[in-house]
Amino acid sequence: MKKILLFFLPIILIALLFLPNTEAAQNLRRPNLVFVLCDDLRWDCMSCAGHPYLKTPNIDRLANEGVRFANAFCTTSLCSPSRASILSGLYAHTHKVMDNFTEFPSNITSFPQRLHNEGYETAYIGKWHMGENNDEKRPGFDYFVTHKGQGKYYDTEFNVNGVRQVLKGYYTHIVNDLAINWLKQPHNKPFLLMLGHKAPHSFYIPEPKYSNVFNNVEIKYPDTAFNLEGKPQWIKDRLTTWHGIYGPLFEWRKKFPDTSSEAVKDFAAMTRAYWSTILSVDDSVGALYFTLKELGQLDNTIFMFMGDNGLLNGEHGMVDKRTMHEPSIRIPIIVRYPGLISIDNPKVIQEMVLTVDIAPSILDLCNAKPLKNIHGKSFKKLVQQGDPDWRKSFFYEYNYEKQFPYTPNVRGVRTDDWKYMHYPHGDGTPDRHLAELYNLKNDPEERHNLINEPQLADVLKDLQKELKRLMKQTGLKKDVMPIDEGIKKELPEQSIR
Repeated sequence: MKKILLFFLPIILIALLFLPNTEAAQNLRRPNLVFVLCDDLRWDCMSCAGHPYLKTPNIDRLANEGVRFANAFCTTSLCSPSRASILSGLYAHTHKVMDNFTEFPSNITSFPQRLHNEGYETAYIGKWHMGENNDEKRPGFDYFVTHKGQGKYYDTEFNVNGVRQVLKGYYTHIVNDLAINWLKQPHNKPFLLMLGHKAPHSFYIPEPKYSNVFNNVEIKYPDTAFNLEGKPQWIKDRLTTWHGIYGPLFEWRKKFPDTSSEAVKDFAAMTRAYWSTILSVDDSVGALYFTLKELGQLDNTIFMFMGDNGLLNGEHGMVDKRTMHEPSIRIPIIVRYPGLISIDNPKVIQEMVLTVDIAPSILDLCNAKPLKNIHGKSFKKLVQQGDPDWRKSFFYEYNYEKQFPYTPNVRGVRTDDWKYMHYPHGDGTPDRHLAELYNLKNDPEERHNLINEPQLADVLKDLQKELKRLMKQTGLKKDVMPIDEGIKKELPEQSIR
């Protein structure tokens, strides 16, 4: 009898592939998904992106066997709004998560919910970061592990699928071990595993084996930190704040503000620690990769690695994110999946891909029903054959936060070659801050603000027109935002840093 079953099993499996209306056949054709999301990871902090000191062989392996999006961006450079856009395919003005304290709306379907509803077994492990004081299970997940607030690099109290407990050890390893344990459980359905790392979010605490790796690397302030001529005054006002290079540098500098040349040692120590936390993330990616390989699921799994937003590390005299400058909005996105692109023919995609493209792309790759009325677009066609209709521009939004009063309201538009950003006051009156205009083709580091150059009046007019078009296209007819109360010096409350 066993021999007969073994003989007919391949025939049965092939037959199922040609029965599109059966759940079994549908699931056989569907890939798994392992989705690794980092917090505040810069686009260039990987060796595959050209970093001169950081060696990330496991992340690089994904890029060398898949696709790396070299020009990927968030549409709001702030953790919760960006994460909500990743889940929903929507801009923040539509999903309404405009700050780090708002829950993902229950009336909006996320891509994990869609996959769960279509038969996927789903798990989320790690930093969720929407709803600061809520560590309960969210809709769409069978297994859910998170914590309140930012979490700690050591000994975080997690809610492990309904049971709160302090898990002793280094955060990156704790969540990775939980993820691997979940992967190794029996799965009778295609699975979705989302792993949310704390790293490399401040305050940066490396694990001991990596804490001294970059001690011999000389680190200086970037020269753009001092090239502020022609920049808006608010950027100069920000220099000595929580988000400026002369401020406390996320508590790495104890006496501040400090404009002395010797104070660069604190900036260097902070930068080294930031890099070091990424090495642990790379270890995590490697462990997940080899676990999937051991389970025989690697090539049937979409392995996606990305960051939620970028990070300013001294550029224009700033740290943190929130602004529309390049280091703040650029993010890493890497996808390894033989069903998208052959592992023997990796690609680097230059077109602009956004956080709002993640949800539709994943659902497309998983042969799932698309989400309705979203702003993003699947990148499957773009990767596999090119897409002449792919976007040539996108718009950016950020709203002034009373809890972090170091960045004004921001609205802007970016094309391949140009960027225009302005800073509305919030009451409908003319802008009070100088706007910014950059030729990214000739000035990728945004050194020279061209906003007052008369010969560029037509370029500026076209960009302003494009910004209005994109805002209208994404449903932003009435642009409501907070009143800009100005750049302030006080530090944010300890509990929300």
